[in-house]
Amino acid sequence: MSAPPRKVLGRLSLPERTFVADALRTETVGGVLLLIAAVTALIWANVPALHSSYESVSHYHLGPAALGLDLSVEHWAADGLLAIFFFVAGIELKRELVAGDLKDPKAAALPVVAALCGMAVPALVYALTNLTGGGSLAGWAVPTATDIAFALAVLAVIGTWLPSALRAFLLTLAVVDDLFAILIIAVFFTADIDFAALGGAAAGLAVFWFLLRKGVRGWYVYVPLALVIWALMYNSGVHATIAGVAMGLMLRCSTREGEKHSPGEHIEHLVRPLSAGLAVPLFALFSAGVSVSGGALGDVFRQPETLGVVLGLVVGKALGIFGGTWLTARFTRASLSDDLAWADVFAVATLAGIGFTVSLLIGELAFDGNATLTDEVKAAVLLGSLIAATLATVLLKLRNAEYRRLYEAEERDEDHSGIPDVYEEDDPAYHLRMAAIHERKAAEHRRIAELKTAERLAEVAGGAGEEDDRRA
Repeated sequence: MSAPPRKVLGRLSLPERTFVADALRTETVGGVLLLIAAVTALIWANVPALHSSYESVSHYHLGPAALGLDLSVEHWAADGLLAIFFFVAGIELKRELVAGDLKDPKAAALPVVAALCGMAVPALVYALTNLTGGGSLAGWAVPTATDIAFALAVLAVIGTWLPSALRAFLLTLAVVDDLFAILIIAVFFTADIDFAALGGAAAGLAVFWFLLRKGVRGWYVYVPLALVIWALMYNSGVHATIAGVAMGLMLRCSTREGEKHSPGEHIEHLVRPLSAGLAVPLFALFSAGVSVSGGALGDVFRQPETLGVVLGLVVGKALGIFGGTWLTARFTRASLSDDLAWADVFAVATLAGIGFTVSLLIGELAFDGNATLTDEVKAAVLLGSLIAATLATVLLKLRNAEYRRLYEAEERDEDHSGIPDVYEEDDPAYHLRMAAIHERKAAEHRRIAELKTAERLAEVAGGAGEEDDRRA
């Protein structure tokens, strides 16, 4: 007997659905804070009376110079705080590999291929735009990244009832996207390497791994060690955020007997609010403050570098992710979930064109030394993300009524067991509970029917008596 055809973007398992819901709840709150931070940065940097203070704070230096860490506030936000963001990304990736969708090679094929195509096509769009326009190819990686927090903030603002399968697809896609973005930063944006510092960072990571395997506990052990590893990685010339993702990948994300949550999940639960609520918004505050005058925005469409970023985010991301998803389904003979349409996949692919945190970071690295072009590329990232968000909002709103129906079906819990009914349809106990509920309802309706019948008979009898009195 042949196996039933696999469904693409079908209903999640209950544990995976619970994890995704918790993760997305934190990311959505963080995304709203990210939006607020970005708007604050734009106002702070563009109001003439405030502009000088923004520059002063951003370029204020602090830190021990003897350790090579006399950095500006903007630099601390990009290299220091984002290490926390990438630490969480490393834990997410590890969890996906050992317990999530990426554990099953067949299930992993979809988000991996979609993410790869969603990075390759924007890079190709950028390269073609700059080859034909005579621009610089240095920024090819800028439009390749998706900002999951920003994307989920858009979902929160427009109030869509996006099904959990599509939200999970977006989350997994962004995790894989982050992995490849980290590899791009490590491979293409590392110039001079201090091998002594890099060796020290590697030794620190080995100690970190050894302590984890020995079951040593206590933040007072790991936090100082993590800071030393980060400082050595920074001084090595390799981008310091790589230290964050390396430590995240070392955490155990599988549960053992007697454990409700793995150590990785527990630490992620503690650190994610710090990442989404503080680290990423502060990075946005000191990275998104670029000129947004009419002339500057107009220049975005006249320069090949900035036009390539906008087209990469808006066109490249949508075509790449949609095309990768369709090709995966086509060649694995999988079919789309019966409740969804390919238009839904295209809408989510368009939403993935919101590239903010990592795109801004890569923009700074790609055009390091050219402050004017760096700011112009940042403006292009903001504009491209805004256009992608607007298009995705329109596309998702067109199907919002259908999404709401699917969402309500997923959430329905008529037997009040705490588990949605769709996950209990094969459980005999569920049907017995529902039968008891319906029997109680039927008995109540019979009681009400008998009461109403008695009241009606009484009214009829009373009415007949009054009529006899009038005849007399």
